[in-house]
Parts: sequence; C-alpha cells; structure tokens
Amino acid sequence: MTNSATTIHPILDSVRTVDGITIAGLTGELDLASATALREELVGLLRPGSSRLVLDLSRVSFADASGLAVLVGTGRRARLLGGFLRLAAVSPQVNRVLRLTGLHRHLPVFPTVRAATTTPGTQHGRAA
Repeated sequence: MTNSATTIHPILDSVRTVDGITIAGLTGELDLASATALREELVGLLRPGSSRLVLDLSRVSFADASGLAVLVGTGRRARLLGGFLRLAAVSPQVNRVLRLTGLHRHLPVFPTVRAATTTPGTQHGRAA
C-alpha cells in the first residue's frame, strides 16, 4: 500500500512531526498534474490540534498557478484550524514565482526547516 500511495501522490515525499509541528517534504513539481492529489494529502495532515504545518520545498523545481492555489488553500485551512502554514528552504525557481505573484507577502517563507519550526508565533520569515 505504501508504494501505491507513493505512485498516486509522488509530490509528498516525507512527513514527520517535531514538537507538535508537522513537516512535509515535497519533491518534483507543484503543477496541474499534482495539484488535486497534493491538496488531498496536505488537507489530510491538518486537523484540530494538529494544524501547524511546515512544507520543505527545497526539492520542488517548479510551481504553476494550480500548485500555488494548493499552497494558498492549505494556508487558509491551517489558519481556520488555529494553526499555520510555513514554507521552508524554498528552491530558487519557486521563490521567484512566489515573488512575481506577490504570494511571498502572504505565505511565510523561511530559509530553513529549522527556522520555520523554531520561530515562535505566526510571524513571517524572510524570503530565501
């Protein structure tokens, strides 16, 4: 079953929890082909009492409007549950898209996963 899930949802590479914060590593491309599966996976990680999520984007090579919409929707869902979504170790390609679209002002971006998990509150990080 694990191999099947990996095949169906290739973008979600790893999930772990550190100090009550879920850290999800993504790989590949955040695009139309992966958006629906990724949305389901990320929403599945968010629940009351477990709504603090950090996405490690260091191995994401591309993001289109569909992928960005998943990030925005996931952030909205996390906030509704009393938590947050933070983006960490954003690749240069994805960082460029976040800046061009202005989303870097709405989605907290941190230079490393460690910075994203150790910064208190819901304040924004510095764009990578």
